[in-house]
Amino acid sequence: MTTGTEFHARTDVDAYCRRMARDLGSAGFTRYSAPAALNANAAYDVRALALIRETLAWYDGLADFAFAMQGLGSGAICLAGSPKLKQHYLPEVVSGVKLAAFALSEPAAGSDVAALECRARLQGSEYVLNGEKTWISNGGIADFYCVFARTSAPEVRVDGSVTARGITAFVVDADAPGLSVSRRIDAIAPHPMATLAFSECRVPVVNRLGSEGEGFKIAMRTLNIFRTSVAGAALGFGQRALDEALRHAKSRLLFGRKLADLQLTQAALADMATELDAARLQTYRAAWLRDRGETATREVAMSKLAATESAQRAIDKAVQLFGGRGVMQGETVERLYREIRALRIYEGTTEVQKLIIARDLLAASGSP
Repeated sequence: MTTGTEFHARTDVDAYCRRMARDLGSAGFTRYSAPAALNANAAYDVRALALIRETLAWYDGLADFAFAMQGLGSGAICLAGSPKLKQHYLPEVVSGVKLAAFALSEPAAGSDVAALECRARLQGSEYVLNGEKTWISNGGIADFYCVFARTSAPEVRVDGSVTARGITAFVVDADAPGLSVSRRIDAIAPHPMATLAFSECRVPVVNRLGSEGEGFKIAMRTLNIFRTSVAGAALGFGQRALDEALRHAKSRLLFGRKLADLQLTQAALADMATELDAARLQTYRAAWLRDRGETATREVAMSKLAATESAQRAIDKAVQLFGGRGVMQGETVERLYREIRALRIYEGTTEVQKLIIARDLLAASGSP
């Protein structure tokens, strides 16, 4: 497997991700991404998901990306798809023949899912979708999208805010009439991403996931499974940074001594190792609880918060220890610095994780 490969053309990234999905499928990794492909009632092995992502991220961010998207993109089908939909899509997800994508976010609806504006109306044996999705990973190269759209108007609370009720999930093939990729998005860590436009896009009723109005629950169930794996990926990035920093510190001479001999260097390495180890324990505790069948909402949020923030700090320290080399393109720590940043945003920002944790704590403490 390549490590730290840099890509300078979008076509290279697209082709690499397609090839990587097939390679991961051939190696047997992606059977963990969509367990319902082999057994319709199979549960996710969340510890395996986190461990695979930690390992892949240590080697190659795009390998981790390809694996993660096969899982997140098909998760709604595993959780709520009909037997026919599972049989049609999931085996080819596992083999890497088809690429999956999760289409929830919109220009005005990222963390606030209740603000979704993409609409779906029932017309005979089809739903007709209109609207836009953006920041969609695998956008532009996916073979199908799990799309979340409003089938009824949101309920308005007394304070004027709206609820997330009335959202429904669908599987939409990439070649569906009325679906187009309106824009490819370039990020600081290159990976396939796009904005999707739906204009009178027709989707068969049989492609609905669950019942009408269950889309929000399906989306949250999917995210609650794969959020822990994001923590695993962050640990992989952070551990690679620590390993690179250790190697560099033992070989770099500064003021006539090795960088590793300086107490400030040793303090930085100790901080990196301690924070990553603490986050690792939180991550695999959350995964273990999920595998036992517990919702573990608080623990999952804590794992993503701890792992992504700890990894960001560890990688920043590694860049600092490398000095000028740390910000040069082509250096591993520079690549890691770009790759880690998005993990603190996608599948629930750091700030959203804090809200989840606090609300769960308050609910568990009972009424005042």
